[in-house]
Amino acid sequence: MEEKIIQKVSTSVAGFDRLLGGGLEPQMITQFVGEAGSGKSTLCMVAAVSVLRQGGGVVYVDSEGFSVDRFSQIAGDDTPELLKRIYVLEPITFAEQGSMIASAESLLRAKKADLLVVDSATALYRVEQMETKEALSMLSHQMMVLLALAKRFSVPALITNQVFMDVEKSRLSGLGGTALAHISKAIIRVDKREGFRRAVITKHRSRPEGEYWDFVITGFGVSDR
Repeated sequence: MEEKIIQKVSTSVAGFDRLLGGGLEPQMITQFVGEAGSGKSTLCMVAAVSVLRQGGGVVYVDSEGFSVDRFSQIAGDDTPELLKRIYVLEPITFAEQGSMIASAESLLRAKKADLLVVDSATALYRVEQMETKEALSMLSHQMMVLLALAKRFSVPALITNQVFMDVEKSRLSGLGGTALAHISKAIIRVDKREGFRRAVITKHRSRPEGEYWDFVITGFGVSDR
């Protein structure tokens, strides 16, 4: 039986696409993990604008406050037109976040969405409940719903994840433990460097671990360093 060729979705940034092996892969979750201000949200917005410019639609679940100003900087003169096809959902509670992720199904069924973004998947989880067993269960369920939608409708899903200092390992680790790491088929760690950012593959089913891309955050999004 011939293997089905999965069409990846370009981010319109050469280095970003190269890191991802040709672009965003449908039917799976790609996770950007890193400290605040590292550029995770900018990468998501750049990807969203690229999909919108290609004529697609985007469901953008933003628990940290969607910046229309930043979107306008990246989208430029196309902003008024592109805003018509981005569906921004801003949950206030962790439970509401789950409901909003599930609600994306109606837009997907109506063929109005070609990319799912959850930025951040763990901010409300962190604020409300930290890593209790119940909270972890809720987070896992939300991500399973997201993955199911990505698979069923053959679209990419992007999430951002916050970090904490893991005292036992003496390093920064992503929230959500092994559950969130397991469900994400690609994990990109975004590091702050002196004058630039480095996106490093820590997990990917078809790309080598340790592969990286250096980029700078600009007024219009990101560019290769």
